[in-house]
Amino acid sequence: MGAVEPQVQAVTRTPLIALLGNPNCGKTALFNRLTGARQKVANYAGVTIERKEGSFTSPMGRAYKVLDLPGAYSLSATTPDEAITRDVVGGLRAGEQAPDAIVCVVNATNLRLNLRLVLEVKRLGLPMVLALNMVDVANKRGIKIDSARLAQELGMPVVETVAVQSGGEVALLKALDLMPDPVRGSGAVKAAPLAAIDAVPVEETQREVRRILDAAVSFANDTGNLSEKIDDVVLHPLAGPVILAALMFLVFQAVFSWAALPMEMISGGVEAIGAWVGGMMGEGVLRSLLVEGILGGVGSVLVFLPQILILFFFILVLEDCGYLPRAAFLLDRIMGGVGLSGRAFIPLLSSFACAIPGVMAARTIQNPRDRLVTIMIAPLMTCSARLPVYALIIAAFIPNRDVADGWINLQGLVLFILYFAGIFSAMAVAWVIKRFMGANSHQPLMLELPSYHWPHLRNLAMGLWERAKIFLVRVGTVILALMVLLWFLSSFPGAPEGATHPPIYYSIAGMLGRALAVVFEPIGFGWQICIALVPGMAAREVAVGALGTVYALSQTGDELATTLAPLISQSWSMPTALSLLAWYVFAPQCIATLSVVRRETGSARYAFIMAGYMFALAYTASFITYRVAIAMGA
Repeated sequence: MGAVEPQVQAVTRTPLIALLGNPNCGKTALFNRLTGARQKVANYAGVTIERKEGSFTSPMGRAYKVLDLPGAYSLSATTPDEAITRDVVGGLRAGEQAPDAIVCVVNATNLRLNLRLVLEVKRLGLPMVLALNMVDVANKRGIKIDSARLAQELGMPVVETVAVQSGGEVALLKALDLMPDPVRGSGAVKAAPLAAIDAVPVEETQREVRRILDAAVSFANDTGNLSEKIDDVVLHPLAGPVILAALMFLVFQAVFSWAALPMEMISGGVEAIGAWVGGMMGEGVLRSLLVEGILGGVGSVLVFLPQILILFFFILVLEDCGYLPRAAFLLDRIMGGVGLSGRAFIPLLSSFACAIPGVMAARTIQNPRDRLVTIMIAPLMTCSARLPVYALIIAAFIPNRDVADGWINLQGLVLFILYFAGIFSAMAVAWVIKRFMGANSHQPLMLELPSYHWPHLRNLAMGLWERAKIFLVRVGTVILALMVLLWFLSSFPGAPEGATHPPIYYSIAGMLGRALAVVFEPIGFGWQICIALVPGMAAREVAVGALGTVYALSQTGDELATTLAPLISQSWSMPTALSLLAWYVFAPQCIATLSVVRRETGSARYAFIMAGYMFALAYTASFITYRVAIAMGA
């Protein structure tokens, strides 16, 4: 008998493909194109950095898992995102499967920047494919790329992709089918130590990038393009800031002007439903819960959905067309004056939606001090949850009329001033914090500027739908639950015999409000406002719903949230209204934001410091505003 040859046990696990690339190269769009709905999102263990994994099947029937790694400019990590990418690619992250192959996604319009990362990853020795994304944009700009020569110079397959177009991933799928199965024999190909990257000087890598570009890429004689011509204007030292200020002013004018009709429709609908429910039911606890508790509270928040969507419409358009990175450059000099880099602009801009993504976005800032300062001031940006409070008070106390020959809406002007106050206060706080921490030299901002293009209607629609869904889910869950709880606390134990005040005055909420009024009376807040401040710690827009419930229960008739503005205009003085506006410029953050601050900084200390300094600023600003308004006879 002949010798029996040993058999190798076949590995049957599904190979893991990692998508790797610079920020803004279209990597996530390609991930979505490959996986569709077959993806799951979680966080990497121990951090709040998002982890996206999906699966797909190639035309030849091969099954793959694919991991969308955080964007990185280099594997020599300088940010938490880049550290995650480095550790996963190098197989250094405990509990995380090392990738069997790498798909490097590059922006075809900016290979000079993107190829540095490609060369670094190549030194790890893993199977690789280069996805040359945005080739359509490169062709329009006169950039001609010889894919075959580029593949020869890099020593890896190169395919052209257009991730935003249907079928734009087909060439990549074919290339993966032509690759040997990355899972073979005893397991995946092992990555070389990450020390192989640091062993090559950056200057040598950049020389290799230039050599490859000279060999495989050519440019049209006229290197000027429309984006550069537009930038000559919008990035001009004098015209640029004026254009930015004008755009922001237009946004806040539109928030009031464009939203008037849909707000009236929602308000009328809530009022009609309330009247119908009230007419169908007799006096009792259930009627009070539905009319004053749910419709009076939830309805008063729901009416502000059009204003929130209009605000995000402008933000999404400016982001999708490529203007927002330019705004970061324009503000870099101003932010440098308080010790921050212009890179902090993106996290601070994200905070206009909600402070939570703004705090999380600060992880892209390399300098640890700048990152901490940005986290601490992000909540001072006027998040969308403040908008219902601002809109309610402005509508109640500021006349809705045009000034400056009809060019400026007075209510929109006040809203613009409030947003600017948040920005100014954030810069002031950053300046103070940096002085206590020890000011360091300002680092110039280096940021890739994408080409201008028309916003993609699909992306715009999806972004608005996501924002509407988030708002409606909060209305139907958190806000609804808090309104029911507040109704219960505001309705029981009820008024005693011979009571001279509304029943809510004698309720649990009324007693709590009167106790807090001792603290807040110097800034003009009555017990009704104090009641609304407490649930507002869960979500700021809840304060409007709470006021709707409190004042509905304070009335003798069936007033609903739709009458809240005239009710508070009759119940509050102008100094009280101005004081509450000042309070919400600095108001202490919601509990969810403080929790994220604790996770991002790794310490509860900074969450407590944030809550403390914001409460002190809010109280001080409200006190000064209230006393000055009284002295001026407002």
